[in-house]
Amino acid sequence: MLDSQGRNIDYLRVSVTDRCNMRCIYCMPSHGVEWKPHDTILSFEDTLKICNILANMGIRKVKVTGGEPLVRRGCTDFIKNLKNITGIEEVTLTTNGLLLNDYLHEIADTLDGINISLDSLDRTRYHAISGSDGLDIVLSAIERVLKAGIKVKINVVPILGLNEEDIIPLSGLAKNKNIHVRFIELMPLGLAGTYKPVLGKEIAAKIESFHGKLIPFDTAGESRAGESRSLGNGPAKYYSIEGFKGKIGFINAMTDCFCVNCNRIRLTSVGILKPCLGSEQGTDLKPFLKTGSDLEKVLFKTIFNKQIKHSFTGLEEGMFRVGG
Repeated sequence: MLDSQGRNIDYLRVSVTDRCNMRCIYCMPSHGVEWKPHDTILSFEDTLKICNILANMGIRKVKVTGGEPLVRRGCTDFIKNLKNITGIEEVTLTTNGLLLNDYLHEIADTLDGINISLDSLDRTRYHAISGSDGLDIVLSAIERVLKAGIKVKINVVPILGLNEEDIIPLSGLAKNKNIHVRFIELMPLGLAGTYKPVLGKEIAAKIESFHGKLIPFDTAGESRAGESRSLGNGPAKYYSIEGFKGKIGFINAMTDCFCVNCNRIRLTSVGILKPCLGSEQGTDLKPFLKTGSDLEKVLFKTIFNKQIKHSFTGLEEGMFRVGG
């Protein structure tokens, strides 16, 4: 399934809810938000219908997201049904980890990987950023996921003045365990635009100064030693460090634009298909779900017209600092 730029679109992110059991300061205002009414949320049946059509069109990998996906009742059954769709080769989950201990046993045999958001290993900073006291719960969930033999990736969003001190401890999670720790440049979406990120090259410099040289991950060479040839479906660039079991990844959306190779689309919880994750543009699929006859054509048109690149302008406007 190619878009107008010749990019092969084979990766779908499915948001199953806008609700979350955390209050991360770069995501949600302190007074909370008004949740979308339940009757506007796409049913699992309709979501699976869309995913079936997209699988026939070339989607091969699906990531289930939210909000926090596990807060929605029936999410684990949805994940199982998703994996059973003909053509879907890989299903992964992104979560904050607070509910993993409760539901892991239901989906451990289904999931191909779990991404866990974790911005600090310090309880005080963890609570300040997330509004939750659940750090110990999340750390225990990571251990359980590893024991279940599921690939673990830790997603970290370093923010200037908030959790720079956690870059070294969090990167250290990859030293003795097969965990891939990915550092994501904060993107100016919603409330996040009021904060300043720590840029990828600054993060890399900190890690190298403490742990040693970051060596570009050679998938072909590593595969001969038993490593998977692929660490993921997205834009992360991975590095090895001597003596580390896991890898360090960087998703530098602001300073290293990867739009030219983007293979992703997003289905929101209310049924909007967004060809670009960094854009508000999209197509409301709900009217077409009622008839069904035009749905495939609408999906194709939306994907074919995927934007050439995202429209973030924070760097140009001086929103973010560059360098030291």
